[in-house]
Amino acid sequence: MNYLSKLLTVLILFSGLSFSCCAQKQGINIDRKEILRIENTLAGDAMKGRKTGTPEIDSAARFIAMEFSKAGLQPDNASFLQEFIIVRPKFLGVKAEMDDQEIDPGNVIVVTSNPDLKVNEKAGYKMHYINPANTPDAAQMLRMARAFITGRENAVVFVDTSFAKNFSRLTNLKRQLFKRAQNVVFVLGNYQPKEFTIKAEHAFDEMKLKNVVGILPGKTKGNEYVIFSGHYDHIGIGKPENGDSIYNGANDDAAGITAVIMLAKYFKAQNNNERTLVFAAFTAEETGGFGSQYFSQLMKSDEIVAMFNIEMIGTESKWGKNSAYITGYNKSDMGTIMQVSLQGTPFTFHPDPYPDQQLFYRSDNATLARLGVPAHTISTSKMDSEPNYHKPSDEVKTLDIENMAAIIKAIALSATSIINGKATPARVKVENLR
Repeated sequence: MNYLSKLLTVLILFSGLSFSCCAQKQGINIDRKEILRIENTLAGDAMKGRKTGTPEIDSAARFIAMEFSKAGLQPDNASFLQEFIIVRPKFLGVKAEMDDQEIDPGNVIVVTSNPDLKVNEKAGYKMHYINPANTPDAAQMLRMARAFITGRENAVVFVDTSFAKNFSRLTNLKRQLFKRAQNVVFVLGNYQPKEFTIKAEHAFDEMKLKNVVGILPGKTKGNEYVIFSGHYDHIGIGKPENGDSIYNGANDDAAGITAVIMLAKYFKAQNNNERTLVFAAFTAEETGGFGSQYFSQLMKSDEIVAMFNIEMIGTESKWGKNSAYITGYNKSDMGTIMQVSLQGTPFTFHPDPYPDQQLFYRSDNATLARLGVPAHTISTSKMDSEPNYHKPSDEVKTLDIENMAAIIKAIALSATSIINGKATPARVKVENLR
């Protein structure tokens, strides 16, 4: 065979392989009828907007659990329903003394789910200090304080008086919190007491909530996790507009949950994931992100390889069809990895075009991202001009189902090298999270 013949043969083979690869990518079937069925159930008027704490959101949870079961996922522990309790405290009073010196009650903030908490130097609490030496500014002080709240130890935290103007903002950390065993006491002042006594009284209202979580175990890397998530709550019934008071949340975020269910079905049918896949429908995103926060506390962050959080993909992005954006695109190389897997397709993932809105910190990816996980949200929502956002008009009829199918397909393809263990996104640098 001469050189030209060999070259022609190679070109033909290469062309055939390229066509086959592209055809394989284009051949993923995301059933539009299934998308519409799931959307119509989650965003139908019968769900009354899926407000946290209502019977309707419990119905939505049962529906999602049934879909996970039908897809062939394994439940999280004994059930697909991951239940927890949120408490709303009513502060009744606090009394504190440091080395026999009485402390101004306004300089003590107690975060607890214990109605009658008594703490002293013999209680085994860890003592920590927030001061200019380890905390350069007020924003960092608040982040550091939040870390104590999400931690797992009892602590007394002394906050330097240089942060006095912002100390009262720590009360925001106790508006709603998980029912839990650990307690954190913040004291404004430069104390290093030998003896102290703190007594606090609260009354509590409780709300039982639930995430929905399904598992697809990995073949060879079972302790490495890839998460696909969205939130299934919305804002319920509100101020009527044009005679309609049900805020259906078809795009926000029934669209994301529909994608999670469809991806669960797709990856189960493929049955070739080397890493373990976790499919999570979070509750209470609209009221503080409590579902994803609770979920994150149960996971070991260093075992999570990536998180694909999906939020509002029911409309075209600012670039039109076959496109979406990734929040926090520059905080890891996950977006680049995803785009490489999409070569040969018309789809493009873009960086978040709305950086001024801080979307990276406003969805369910944020808790894990703050722990260093490459956790990003995928969306198409035009945040500067989305006409139905948080309105009764966010209904199924406003969604582009065909475009949704293309986005779900693109997410499935873009995750390929991550779920098969060939690519691992770089960790998010926690110190850069501003």
